[in-house]
Amino acid sequence: MTSSSKRIGFVSLGCPKALVDSERILTQLRTEGYELSSTYDDADMVVINTCGFIDAAVQESLDTIGEALHENGKVIVTGCLGADSEKVLNAYPDVLAVSGPHAYEEVMGAVHEHLPAPHDPFTDLVPPQGLKLTPKHYAYLKISEGCNHSCSFCIIPSMRGKLDSYPIGNVLQEAENLVNAGVKELLVVSQDTSAYGLDVKYRTGFWNGKPIKSHIQQLAEVLGEMGVWVRLHYVYPYPHVDNLIPLMAEGKILPYLDIPFQHASPRILKDMRRPAHAEKVLERIHKWREICPDIAIRSTFITGFPGETDEDHQTMLDFLQEAQLDRVGCFTYSPVEGASANDLANHVPEDIQEARLEEFMQLQAKISHKKLNQKIGQRLIVLTDDTEDNMTIARSYADAPEIDGVVYIDGVELEPGQFAEVEITHSDEHDLWGKLIENQ
Repeated sequence: MTSSSKRIGFVSLGCPKALVDSERILTQLRTEGYELSSTYDDADMVVINTCGFIDAAVQESLDTIGEALHENGKVIVTGCLGADSEKVLNAYPDVLAVSGPHAYEEVMGAVHEHLPAPHDPFTDLVPPQGLKLTPKHYAYLKISEGCNHSCSFCIIPSMRGKLDSYPIGNVLQEAENLVNAGVKELLVVSQDTSAYGLDVKYRTGFWNGKPIKSHIQQLAEVLGEMGVWVRLHYVYPYPHVDNLIPLMAEGKILPYLDIPFQHASPRILKDMRRPAHAEKVLERIHKWREICPDIAIRSTFITGFPGETDEDHQTMLDFLQEAQLDRVGCFTYSPVEGASANDLANHVPEDIQEARLEEFMQLQAKISHKKLNQKIGQRLIVLTDDTEDNMTIARSYADAPEIDGVVYIDGVELEPGQFAEVEITHSDEHDLWGKLIENQ
């Protein structure tokens, strides 16, 4: 770094989809010759990619903006909270610019205005795969923006807009660049992954001279030929999702589905404006397991939604018992400014919400402990992430980074980004332990 370098500090908040936005902005900054700073003191300006999904995320974003203004003084705000520019500017009128999510051009325009580019862009400053905020061995592959759903508890469509699928040729080229750079796992993300291509009527695109439809099945088939783990997140259980299960059974993509069920009571699902057919979902889960017995299903639920009764809560517990999901997260309902669910009657008191959450998670802990205990004695292929105290921290096909469990390999420290075969020796309700059989 030279004394004449122009340095940008960058803070990325929120979900993996926002992380991809951050990576793209960072890549453009480096392409144009800006240096990146890890401290406020050493930066000429700070860019903050915010989250605005729930109240806690909004507060974290506002606190971060305030901290950056205090420590640095020159701050550009982008991301989901930036979609409500008045909220940001009312709190911090001194920010240099505010823009919404995936607003790459607006961010770069604000940077150029307040800190002109050091020189003309030279693409050799940036690797083909761009700059990544994840470890070198895995990366998020975002395939679309926005969402066509109108869930009553969510304001993401108002922040990120309607579904906007990326051209399939661009998606596959990015995936190939990542694999060529050494990425071992591609985590496919969007707001509604299974709807990919719906907005463009599954238009045919081209990659390596071959025609390919903009459809999640065709995308998964091609990604499955790249020789890396492919993990699907945020998949709504549309009927065509059934066609992905054989790909999992054949080892083309990981046997892992992240499906946000949210609830099981038909009445609550209707008020949430979600598909209200829990019994059909259970039938499909059973069929998926017949085709691919090893499939791992993770989901998220909301307890204490307005109007939820003890009977609705019990329906959700019964669903959980029947579905036997592998990984589950649950949150108490929290009002989000601008969400239509705020206007529903009979909001559940906080103490009842917390009691229902505890009961839900205790049941899931028993389910998870039983399912993980069944893996003792099995041999699994894992991907290594980190080491500590003569132990390697890795993940199996059933474990997405930072949200699921891990596999601890005792007595050895392997470099991150390696595949290894382990024999499982121990488990609890979250994680597995094993011994190294072969380092691949």
